[in-house]
Amino acid sequence: MKSLYQGLGHIAIYTENMAESIAFYEKIGGSLQQQAALPTPEGDKLLALVEFGGFTLELIQAPTPMPMTEGSIPHFAVYVTDVDTAAAAIRAAGVNTFTTPAKRVVPNVFGGLENWFFTGPSGEQIELLHMY
Repeated sequence: MKSLYQGLGHIAIYTENMAESIAFYEKIGGSLQQQAALPTPEGDKLLALVEFGGFTLELIQAPTPMPMTEGSIPHFAVYVTDVDTAAAAIRAAGVNTFTTPAKRVVPNVFGGLENWFFTGPSGEQIELLHMY
């Protein structure tokens, strides 16, 4: 069965404001690929595909409010070559929602890693991740 898998298709993220989420991901290096509206009995469900860091995010805005008490997803990780440089670039783009004042270095997990989390406009946590 393993041979059937071709890689990550996308990561779905609920958003309360589609335009704000698209603008956020474009500001930090993403690229809007497509938008669509899916008719539902409650109204149109807005969809957008954003290429970001070698994978695709599917942004979803439901026609009725979604409970977002814990964010739209727990988190997703983006591999980076240098956590500090990536964080600096994100800050330079105007994003300052990092959850800690410094990156975390974990030398004994998965052969060693460093990471830094920040949040997107719908509460999603984004992990900048470098593994040794």
